[in-house]
Amino acid sequence: MRYSYFIFVLICFFGLNIQAQNTTFTNPILKGFYPDPSIVRVAADYYLINSTFSYFPGIPVMHSKDLKNWKQIGNVIDRPSQLDFMGERMTRGLFAPAINYYKGVFYVTCTDIDHDGNFVVTATNPAGPWSNPVKIPQVRGIDPSLYFDSATDKSYIIYNSDAPDNKPLYSGHRTIRMYEFDYKNLKVTGDEKILVNGGVDISTKPVWIEGPHIIQKFGWYYLYAAEGGTSVNHSQVVLRSKDVWGPYVPYEKNPILTQRDLPEDRPDPITSAGHADLVEGPNGQWYAVFLAVRPYDGDYYNTGRETFLAPVTWKDEWPIINPNDKLIPYTFTENIKEVKQKGALPQSGNFDYTLTFDKTLDPSLLFLRTKDETSFSLSKQKGLTLKLKPETIMEMGNPSFIGKRQQHLYSTTDVSLTFDPKSENEKAGLVIFQDEKHFYYLCRSKVGTQHMIQLYKSKEDQTMELLAQSPNTFKSIKLRIQSEGDKYSFHYANKGNKFVTLKSNVDGKFLSTKTAGGFIGCIYGMYATSSGKPSENTASFKFLRYAGNDPVYK
Repeated sequence: MRYSYFIFVLICFFGLNIQAQNTTFTNPILKGFYPDPSIVRVAADYYLINSTFSYFPGIPVMHSKDLKNWKQIGNVIDRPSQLDFMGERMTRGLFAPAINYYKGVFYVTCTDIDHDGNFVVTATNPAGPWSNPVKIPQVRGIDPSLYFDSATDKSYIIYNSDAPDNKPLYSGHRTIRMYEFDYKNLKVTGDEKILVNGGVDISTKPVWIEGPHIIQKFGWYYLYAAEGGTSVNHSQVVLRSKDVWGPYVPYEKNPILTQRDLPEDRPDPITSAGHADLVEGPNGQWYAVFLAVRPYDGDYYNTGRETFLAPVTWKDEWPIINPNDKLIPYTFTENIKEVKQKGALPQSGNFDYTLTFDKTLDPSLLFLRTKDETSFSLSKQKGLTLKLKPETIMEMGNPSFIGKRQQHLYSTTDVSLTFDPKSENEKAGLVIFQDEKHFYYLCRSKVGTQHMIQLYKSKEDQTMELLAQSPNTFKSIKLRIQSEGDKYSFHYANKGNKFVTLKSNVDGKFLSTKTAGGFIGCIYGMYATSSGKPSENTASFKFLRYAGNDPVYK
């Protein structure tokens, strides 16, 4: 007994951490369309959320104990009665949510950009259920987040809004504003105050100060926000004050994170970094989660804005993100004990997995705008069965579509399809979807009485162009779409795994965010439609297999 106590004293004296170990992190920590990350720590647990725009369910909730291994445990908006996005383009909907925790309650604030404006939802369990949204009409702008001051038991809501008196001095002139927030009754109190006008130096005409957060450390209130717009000029800046209401003084060496000054010809570039949130890690070190993109050429990328992680150093009581090198690393090592999550889908590096549909849908799967429980069913025998609905993915409704994110530049997605089309308007298959006007659709259909495998490309006028087709009499087939940076290839197999190429090296830049505009990334979707006409037909998908193999991780 005395010997054990002596060893314990030695461990404490020499500062040894028997729990710690070197763990290699791989960026992005959430690959694919996971933009605008916000994070909160509750004891030893971390919870992270992202924007989902007009996809449903909205705002995934990810859980981790080590900042490396993440498991989706639910979605904040998972009931159509909370919100739906019918009639909205896919790149509208929910912008930039933020998550907080205070006195046993989780809070998520967010902006429904076209309909409900700013709102707050609450839960005592981050996996859900979450409350119905409570609107905050006084908060006019975007990107709301909460700050809780435990010393005073007060809370505040901080957000991006218009220029003072709605009179911008230049394009992109915005402000950061704040109200006191009654967290018990979920409403603002008192008067609104402008904390930041324009950005860190209005004389330089900074644009799009947004995504604000406040934390307290060293006796300072730190206000950090994105600046420069969410493209190649994106950055993160920080200001501080001794009073929560300001005045806030900017760090003289801002920005604390950006990639915009780096050589454009650097290999495997990571660009557009910003919209960061700070959190203390399990080792006492601070970290930032932020969005960035991985283009395959210039500013062309199809995987959307992704979630990255970097260490934070406090220098002269200022936070510096990724202090040792301006280049955001693909891999780095930290003194953190790795804690893997049982049943979690992989999220970083190269990986593959297969989703089956005998009991439940994985929470990462996405519908367009809302969820229609009557349009699909699950069974061990057939897997996922979709009813053919008249709605198409070119419209603003809710077609029979269930998809997963493209998470790699080099990826392969296979589905097993059983479908017997009765007419030319009935189609079912696999789509690679950027938005209503930018997709490729590999499907089974008919031409007259002849069954066909067909490949379509979307057009601006809500029609599709036939790129290739091949006769096929098999009701049960496999479909495959492969991405290789700016090229996509389309294949099918009648029996076994011997795939036939229908068309290869199709233009992938057509699917890029740069070409399509907006803020979302590509989705591989199982999709069945009767193209505007009524139908009683169905299509069944036994499995979806996804594999990603980006060369940068080899």
